[in-house]
Amino acid sequence: MSKHNKPIIIFENEYFVAINKPGGLLSVPDRMQSEPSLKDMLLAQYGNIYTVHRLDKGTSGVIVFAKDEVTHKQLSQLFESREVEKYYVGLVHGQMMNESGSVDAPMMEHPGKNGKMVTNQKGKPALTDYEVLESFKLFSWLKFRIHTGRTHQIRVHMQHIGHSIVCDELYGSADPILLSALKRKFHLSTKDESERPLLSRLALHSSLLKFTLNGNHYEFEAELPKDLKAVLQQLRKIQK
Repeated sequence: MSKHNKPIIIFENEYFVAINKPGGLLSVPDRMQSEPSLKDMLLAQYGNIYTVHRLDKGTSGVIVFAKDEVTHKQLSQLFESREVEKYYVGLVHGQMMNESGSVDAPMMEHPGKNGKMVTNQKGKPALTDYEVLESFKLFSWLKFRIHTGRTHQIRVHMQHIGHSIVCDELYGSADPILLSALKRKFHLSTKDESERPLLSRLALHSSLLKFTLNGNHYEFEAELPKDLKAVLQQLRKIQK
């Protein structure tokens, strides 16, 4: 992980901490403890830290951890009872037919594939709202609100309606975004043998969380990371 990709503390008090997680960092340790996770870093810093919810490794943005068991229970309860407003932004393949809409499709674990999810009538309810923020030739930049917290929910729902999230190896294509693919008159300079991708991680960012805890209302917004900003800048330029 490069230096700029350090987790940034958005807010903390004695009860919890809200962090802007970089893409490519695990939220919590995986079974194999194969690489450092955000939770490990926080444990080293705070001694005690409790998982409330997760973001996929590739997803950047706002994530909240509790600092004590009571807060952990309260926050977990808020997430489970859908009392947390969760907003994301992401880049999907193709242009959307509708400016906004909802995907209401129950989800369950894929029977054969470990860790993969599918839409299935027998699954648990899952509801995602989307709204087009910007439209490009090959992609759309969307805002999402998820009303449920299923694993990989936005990714599965966008695949379900034929507009998978960019760089999603599990539910779409892992192909990175290359400037050469976007620009007709693109020439690599002779010293660059191979082109560096504009984006090679999941184009999804947890942008905003809102909840009320112990009578206090909190809103945490996570700034867009450099990689997503760069892609949008290029897409806007080319669009002109």
